[in-house]
Amino acid sequence: MGADRSIVIGTAGHIDHGKSALVRALTGTDPDRLKEEKARGITIDLGFAHARIGDFNVAFVDVPGHERFVKNMLAGVGGIDAVLLVIAADESVMPQTREHFAICRLLHIPAGVIALTKSDLVDADTLALATLEARELVAGSALASADIIPVSAKTGAGLDELRAALAHIAAQVPERGGSGIPRLPVDRVFSMRGFGTVVTGTLTSGKIHAEQELIALPAERRVKVRGIQVHGAHQGEAAAGRRVAVNLGGVDLADLQRGDTLTVDGVLEATRRFDAIVELLSDAPPLKHGARVRVHHGTTELLGRIALAACVDDPAEACALVPGASAFARVRLERPAVITRGDRFIVRAYSPPTTIGGGRVLDPLPGRTPIRTMAGRARFARLNGPTADAVQVFVEERGGAGLALDAIGRRAGLTRAQAATVASALVADGRAEQIASSLFSAPLVRALEARLLASVEEHHRAAPISEGLPREEARERVFGRAATELFDDVLARLTNAGKLVARDRLSLPGRAPSLSAEEAQAEAALERAFLEAGLTPPDVASAAAARGIPAALADRMSRHLQHRKRLVKLETVLFHTDALAQLKQDVLAGKQSGNAARVDVAAFKERYGISRKYAIPLLEWLDRERVTRRVGDTRVIL
Repeated sequence: MGADRSIVIGTAGHIDHGKSALVRALTGTDPDRLKEEKARGITIDLGFAHARIGDFNVAFVDVPGHERFVKNMLAGVGGIDAVLLVIAADESVMPQTREHFAICRLLHIPAGVIALTKSDLVDADTLALATLEARELVAGSALASADIIPVSAKTGAGLDELRAALAHIAAQVPERGGSGIPRLPVDRVFSMRGFGTVVTGTLTSGKIHAEQELIALPAERRVKVRGIQVHGAHQGEAAAGRRVAVNLGGVDLADLQRGDTLTVDGVLEATRRFDAIVELLSDAPPLKHGARVRVHHGTTELLGRIALAACVDDPAEACALVPGASAFARVRLERPAVITRGDRFIVRAYSPPTTIGGGRVLDPLPGRTPIRTMAGRARFARLNGPTADAVQVFVEERGGAGLALDAIGRRAGLTRAQAATVASALVADGRAEQIASSLFSAPLVRALEARLLASVEEHHRAAPISEGLPREEARERVFGRAATELFDDVLARLTNAGKLVARDRLSLPGRAPSLSAEEAQAEAALERAFLEAGLTPPDVASAAAARGIPAALADRMSRHLQHRKRLVKLETVLFHTDALAQLKQDVLAGKQSGNAARVDVAAFKERYGISRKYAIPLLEWLDRERVTRRVGDTRVIL
């Protein structure tokens, strides 16, 4: 536990309870930076300061207490590690105290300290009453046993005790580490002479470093990190849990705003719809299905509507969420937000804008699936379980298209390495199959294998003389729009297992074409007719009529003879392969015997006693077989 450890502490409390004065007393920095704030004596926007407390670098995010500026307060608490709950001893718990603390509870901020400010203005009894009311406020929460320390920013009383309590809290906060997705929600954007565009925020996960290329979402603007400051000092890199100022290149001041997220390309995705579990405060009004609300996430505020699935505690209740209860819901936003699984958010009423609840994101990129059904509720329940279960849902919903490993990370809030680990676990459990760089549901793969074998079996029954089901027909019939790699993998699995023979056509092992007695007799008669006709073959209809073969049967047998390569179609004429082989041999023998090495159409017709109808396709076939080569109006025998 050394000096490189940093934590972020956010203030919370009612207007004029002394949050900014307390931060100034602890750090020596005035967090009120705007002229309006100086003039009015209240914090309007976020203020920032830092100090070395014990073995820690502590960054303070001073937030507004006025009701009108709670949305600015929300922009500051998304990335904090602990809360400094400020309650003035002379006024005790007030409306914004309760709202700020409710927000901290909804965001599951794990630790904090309670400072009773202005303690120099009250007597012992009043201070005791304020302490009691503070303890009642935090009862049942993560701050239930938090230190309550009377302080005075004016006299300095209690500041050492407060610093010690903050150092103790800092030691209990788990270090975030730098292994996650690099993610910096922007809370301030400004320009500095000689530097250009600068953004600030709390790096909630991962690391960023100088000269790194990042992307600003949701606008997808590419930027480059020119420099990084942590606590006012230039650094080569910054890790999660630090308040940072980042000097950016490749972007103008007007191109960025509070609520944007800086990250690396391909790990996060903007969305306008997400699935979540929502909890309502006990003193909030009922939340109706379809209600328009204000959603606060990270450093941004968005308008949206909440569609309730069914309340967790009362599945029959589907029209409204009652105070103090929780429910699964789909949130539809009016503009894009950068959200991933596990993120927490706050819900405020549209009007008046009071905090009514919060929630946790289960799926940031759901399809347009129904949610108010038994299947929809079952899906939510699985999403609310371990990450691997949620990823399995994502994989199943992608069907034959598969879910790319990169998409797993974006949807589940994981790095590429973490996504690969989850994918490996699903494969090891037999729940998924990894094919190329995508995951497919293992039951789906097994089902497709069975369907493909059944389709080939059905083809054999329906067309016993066929050599098998054409490969492309099988793919379209069984796999539809599934990924090509899935089709190829299933074929390989079945072939390697000896269950399928896969060439141009797919067949079952040992299933050769099978002809009935009538079919065999008709096929033999047709083949004999074409063989005897040599280079002047009849058409199929004429050959069939001459031998009393039904037209449909003759057509089927002629196609079978072509599949067996006993007949070959040249343009519109069928020739027997033996006749063609004899022709090739005869032409080549003619050259060897010293005859003319050239042949034209007229000579060819005369020599073989055939018409132009047969001569042209035969000569072109000889060209393709590289027996002859056309030169002008004649052909040279090769």
